[in-house]
Amino acid sequence: MPPLDASSAPADAVSRPAALAYIPISAEEAAAIRAGRPDAYGAAPERVIAEGGPAPCRCCLRNIEPGEPMLILAHRPFPALDPYAETGPIFLHAEPCAPHDPTVPATGICRVNKMLVKGYLANDRIHYGTGRIVHPDDLPEAAAELLSDPRTAYLHVRSATNNCYQFRIERA
Repeated sequence: MPPLDASSAPADAVSRPAALAYIPISAEEAAAIRAGRPDAYGAAPERVIAEGGPAPCRCCLRNIEPGEPMLILAHRPFPALDPYAETGPIFLHAEPCAPHDPTVPATGICRVNKMLVKGYLANDRIHYGTGRIVHPDDLPEAAAELLSDPRTAYLHVRSATNNCYQFRIERA
C-alpha cells in the first residue's frame, strides 16, 4: 500500500510520523558497561566468546560474529524501577563498535526471529493494546502505525520468542 500523504489521504486516515528513529544503547552507556559499570542487577557483565547463532549487539545493532568477545548483562531500558520496568539479558560487543545510525531502519538485527513491538506512554507505562508481533521487514510500517497515536511516546522492540530487549523506536 503506498504511503499516505496529505493531498491524497481521506479525512479520517491515520496520520503517520514523517520519520522514525531507531535508538540503540548509546555509545556512552556501552563504554560505561565495557569499563566495568554493573548491570541492572548490580553484577559485572559476563565476558564470553560468541559461539554463533543470533547474538545482536545492542549498540551497533549488528550480530556479534563467532569468535568475537562479547558481554552478556542484565539491562533495564527504563529510567526508574516500577512494575512495568522489564529487565532482561542483552549482548554487547566487548570491544568498542560504531553505534547504529538512528535514521537507518534496524530491521536486520534479528533476521531469524519475529519481533514483539510494544508502545509506552510518556510515564513509561505500557500503552495497552499496542503490543504486536511483526516480521522484521514489516517493522517500519508497524512502528509508524503505532506511533501515529499521540498517546504513544515510544516503542520497545523485543525478541518475540525470548522477550529480550533489542532497541527503542521514537518519532524522529
